[in-house]
This record gives sequence, C-alpha cells and structure tokens, in this order.
Amino acid sequence: MTTIERPAAPDSPAADGSPTAAGSGSAATAAFAGHRFTADTSPERLSAIASEAFAGFSALIDKHEITYDEYRVLKQWLIDVGEGGEWPLLLDVFVEHDIEEVNSRKYQGTKGSIEGPYYLPDSPLLPARCTLPMRSVDARETPFVMHGQVTDLDGSPMAGATIEIWHADAEGYYSGFAPHLPAWNLRGTVVTDGQGRYEITTIQPAPYQIPTDGPTGKFIETAGWHPWRPAHLHLRVSAKGRHPIVTQLYFAGGDWLDSDVASATKPELLLDPKPDEDGRNVVQYDFALDPE
Repeated sequence: MTTIERPAAPDSPAADGSPTAAGSGSAATAAFAGHRFTADTSPERLSAIASEAFAGFSALIDKHEITYDEYRVLKQWLIDVGEGGEWPLLLDVFVEHDIEEVNSRKYQGTKGSIEGPYYLPDSPLLPARCTLPMRSVDARETPFVMHGQVTDLDGSPMAGATIEIWHADAEGYYSGFAPHLPAWNLRGTVVTDGQGRYEITTIQPAPYQIPTDGPTGKFIETAGWHPWRPAHLHLRVSAKGRHPIVTQLYFAGGDWLDSDVASATKPELLLDPKPDEDGRNVVQYDFALDPE
C-alpha cells in the first residue's frame, strides 16, 4: 500500500544549523499570509469553477478506483502540508505555471514565468549599475553580470523602471527563508537610468532541490519524481503605466531545464552568458513592457 510518511517536525534551523523545509515553509506561509487578497469573482463564476473542479476529481476517483486507504493517506498528507506551512511551496511548484500561462496570453512583451514562494517586497533600492548585497563567501563564487534596457513595446526607454531581482545562493538557499543568511542577501530593487538601462553584478546561481524533508518532498519521493529546479534568477520589472513582468531567467545548457519540477522554463527565458577578460560571466537581456 502506498504510504506517504509524515515527516518529522524539525526545529528551524535543524540541529546542525542548516535550514529545514519546516522553517522555509513557515516563512513562506507567513510572508504570504501577511497580505489578504481579493478577486472580483462572481458567485456564478465561483460555482462554475468549483463544480468543474469537483467533477474532475470525481472522474479521477472513478477512473483509478481510488481506495479508502488511498483517500485516508491523501487526507493525512493534506493535513501535513498545512501543518508544515508548505501550501505556498506546493501550489507554486505544481499549479502556478498553468495560472501564469493563461494570464500571459493577452500580453506581447517579455515572457513571464512563475513568481514562486520566495519573493519578498521592499528589497533595498540600488542604482542602475550595482552589485547585489552578498556575503564574502558568496563573493567567492563565479561573478555574473546581466545588463540591458527596459523599454515599452515600441522600444522607447523606460527611465526609472524598477527591476526587483532575487535568487538562491550557491547552496540553493534564499535569504528570508534560511536562518543562516543575512537579510536581503542576493536581493535588490534596481532603478534604471535615464535611458532605461541597468547593469547588475551578482553570482551565478546553481540548480537546487526544493525542500525535500517536508510533506511536499515526501510526496515527490513517493511518486518517484525528482525535486530539482534548474539554476535561475527571479525578476519583477515595473514602470509607471506599464504592466509589470514577473519572470525567471535560466542558463542555456544547464541541468534540469527539460524536467524542471515546477514546469516553469521557456525557450525565450534562456540566458547564454560569456566570460569576459575579468573572469565574469556576462549577458545582455532586455525587457519590453506592455501598457497596463
């Protein structure tokens, strides 16, 4: 019989000082729950969506002849996900890519991707040419420079546009969700210059596993799937009167591009940086924003 083991409830951080899924999950849930969201959804639309969702679930139960044991395991696992604070992680990994794809159809600008569970607002403001805050240990990793321009769809520069950027360190951890990292490590809000240009120096991130010691990880392991995400940068690009872009940028030739656990990669989002004379990997990437 299939059993999804209930993960232990580790302290945050773990006894050896490393981050845990429970700690990251709780932080992601707290960050999300700090905002209350509303949607202009009519009762009729809610009824239609909910009815189809439950009908689809009923059809799945019938098709696979789900047993009571399997049903009880599902209930137990859903409770574990909630108690572990992993609903933001689970939904952002397995659902958000479909939501993003549907909502991006009406826009012509730069391709978007999922936001993921590790966004934090109000990161430090940085000038158009800048280096992200980082620890000395991070500074020893491969330097990476991304530069480019933010424009409208006609190519006119967007002066004063903001580029919020955040990414994991070389061990796959995000500041704000790993207690050993200083606040705002590898995060910043970059303001473009008068020509909409920017140049960001950071480090090249590595692929990482989503947290595997919690209920989401146990589910992935039990299903025989892998928990890896390819190396990527997160960005939110905004300008007055423009529709903001939320996206992720990946690295050509990297691992897990064709089997991203979050199904969030797109060919238009691949970077192909080249080394310069200073040993930095450098790439240009421009952003085009739709009107609101």
